[in-house]
Amino acid sequence: MPQTTTITVRLPAQVKARLEKLAKSTDRSKAYLASQAIEAYLDVQEWQVKAIQDAIREADSPSPMFHEHEEVQMKLKKLTTKRCRTE
Repeated sequence: MPQTTTITVRLPAQVKARLEKLAKSTDRSKAYLASQAIEAYLDVQEWQVKAIQDAIREADSPSPMFHEHEEVQMKLKKLTTKRCRTE
């Protein structure tokens, strides 16, 4: 079992009530659910910060690659259109 530690978190009463309700309905502890939620949040935030830092490094590099806004919009539109057709 991984090593754990304890922290104290202040939550709005409504959030605590929702957490208690979910813990009861899923037969999980509040601590387990809170830990899972924090891990998921950290995964997203760490990924986003890394992506921003990578983009800044690329932009600051000797030969950065930039794309016109319209070009990016067209590529995204094609990707989303293609994805919607396959779903």
